[in-house]
Amino acid sequence: MRRIANAEMRNAFLGWQCRIRQIAMREYGGQPLPGMRPRVSTRSGESLSPGLIVLLLPLEPRESTAFFRYQVQKTNEPQKTREAGIGYLGAEFYQLPELFSDAMAAVFQPGSRLAEQILKASDVLLDFEQFSQSYRMFCGVRRLGKKDEAREAALWQARIFNRDIGNDSVVLSFSPDWASAHADPPA
Repeated sequence: MRRIANAEMRNAFLGWQCRIRQIAMREYGGQPLPGMRPRVSTRSGESLSPGLIVLLLPLEPRESTAFFRYQVQKTNEPQKTREAGIGYLGAEFYQLPELFSDAMAAVFQPGSRLAEQILKASDVLLDFEQFSQSYRMFCGVRRLGKKDEAREAALWQARIFNRDIGNDSVVLSFSPDWASAHADPPA
């Protein structure tokens, strides 16, 4: 089997993720599809979650964070906020995969046992699968700090779908080790 370069694997994965997210927004009303919800396990194989929603974040998130913040704060009607967010995400947001960081984020409630387990593991295996394509990769995990731009981007994007997400939420970052990544079929 041919082993592809890390950059090629990264680019193929981000392109695949962007396509899945476009489909979710355009055809499923923002409902997270299976390819957006990887299985999470430890290096030793212990399953931590059968499906954790992870977010893709732009390399430069200021514009999208400002848009999401504005939409959440401008109305008390969750449906209007959600519709505006889905329209934004389903339009051009995911058009250029090269504008996204490969570090993904997940938002947890304060005191989340799962977040604690994932942090304790320090690196986890993420298994993504959809449309006869799968990706497996180990990811280093870290908690994003209160002033981290990626944390703010993740919180405001998640609030489009659940405005009750508090400022004390735990946001974890998952940074892939592309040398460990496998695609089936190969990218």
